[in-house]
Amino acid sequence: MPKPSRIRAALTVTVVLSSLVAGCSGGSGDGHGDLTAQKLDWKDCPAPSAAEGGGGSPSPMPNGGAWQCATMQAPLDWNDPKGPTIGLALIRAKASGDPGKRIGSLIFNFGGPGGSGVTTLPAFGEDYAKLRTRYDLVSFDPRGVGRSAPVECEGDEQLDEYFQQDATPDDAAERDQLLNRTKQFNAACEKNSKKVLPHVRTTDAARDMDLLRQVLGDDKLHYFGISYGTELGGVYAHLFPTHVGRAVFDGVVDPTQNPEQSSLGQARGFQLALDNFAEDCTSKTTECPIGDTPQDVKDRIAKLLTDLDKKPIPGAFPRQLTQTAATNGIAQSLYSKDFWEYLTEGLEQAYDGDGRILMLLSDSMNGRSENGEYSNITAANTAINCADDKPRYTADFVEQRLPQFRSASPLFGDFLAWGMLGCTDWAVPGAADHPDVSAPGSAPILVVGNTGDPATPYEGARKMVDALGKGVGVELTYKGQGHGAYDSKNQCVQDAVNGYLLDGKVPPTGTVCS
Repeated sequence: MPKPSRIRAALTVTVVLSSLVAGCSGGSGDGHGDLTAQKLDWKDCPAPSAAEGGGGSPSPMPNGGAWQCATMQAPLDWNDPKGPTIGLALIRAKASGDPGKRIGSLIFNFGGPGGSGVTTLPAFGEDYAKLRTRYDLVSFDPRGVGRSAPVECEGDEQLDEYFQQDATPDDAAERDQLLNRTKQFNAACEKNSKKVLPHVRTTDAARDMDLLRQVLGDDKLHYFGISYGTELGGVYAHLFPTHVGRAVFDGVVDPTQNPEQSSLGQARGFQLALDNFAEDCTSKTTECPIGDTPQDVKDRIAKLLTDLDKKPIPGAFPRQLTQTAATNGIAQSLYSKDFWEYLTEGLEQAYDGDGRILMLLSDSMNGRSENGEYSNITAANTAINCADDKPRYTADFVEQRLPQFRSASPLFGDFLAWGMLGCTDWAVPGAADHPDVSAPGSAPILVVGNTGDPATPYEGARKMVDALGKGVGVELTYKGQGHGAYDSKNQCVQDAVNGYLLDGKVPPTGTVCS
């Protein structure tokens, strides 16, 4: 399930789906010289590290283009820019078109926080082939992520146990168990990553991006941010408004919300996506195998989760599908309408006592590969969120808010409410209640909101436009389903985004695509 105050994009699910139907070296050293003058040593990409999610080296692109990787040195502490450095893993595909028409580099961040850009960009590279005609496509593992000074907390066996815990306690004993397990995880993060934890805030990553812009030789930062990447882009625009080139925010985080408000918004968003899924299944000419009416579909899911709370069923051997894992798997499948068929199949199987599909979907959300290794997405996600977010919530606070969360979502409310405890006893204080993205003087930023987005509800796009400031944010609405809009393949959305990034054509604010 997504962490309370940020969004985990469904970046690894494509790896799992195939089983349902049948990086670059980092480093650290002493600060030296002017880091803006460093030369990147681009080479063939190695296989992703375990922290990046594992797997094989990225395949060549259909037109024969190759992915290249490098490592950029950045200050560990931006308040001490001449001090020790860390290595940030980069990946790129050079522009495929006429060199004379090349605009520069287009930097991607796909969200999380905690997602590896080094593994995600090549996984979705074909979707950006048109943009590659005039840009080098570039992404990176942000600090704390993947190969970039990764935050380390617990090992694979401990994480298996961590994700099997009851995350929606029903009594005092279960509540204490959840609190103690959260404190244990957070203490492991401090023990294993004490040096990096104070330096993984979004403001640090934004400063890294401005260094990357200079090292790549670009006068302006051209940027494509998705999910949490929109928050990172907004923070960058606030810190460096005159350095913003052409930028697109897709699947937009509401920058005005504190973690509680964000969690409540997600509860509403995931409930809306579940409502739409149930309506879609029962409205088809063929019989819906998981319910006769939308309400019947949701009632049966609720009963499944109640039953799993009492007695788990076999999942991915030897683990059991718990209530928590099932909720997580359902949420993962709501990130994209393309995954609804897997949710239907997973529910069918779970009703028959087989929890494998829902557990594999949950594993994908948690960054667990089929060989039992975890990426560091959960560790990085927690570390970045807790370094960013000032509030520290208590169990008593959560219990007071449970009625409101349950009203927002009978299915997801408890889970998202208790998730607010994730920063309990965190070693580093949070920076602010919410990010500052005001960016007077910035070039126009295209802000794309999806009316059916479960993870970053549609209202956040308008809030981002307003927060960026007059004349900066340009709102585009997509009437669709899933998290984000560009990768939905909607022609109207892609034409608008491509027209801006490739030709500088800003669509009229308020444009609607359906």
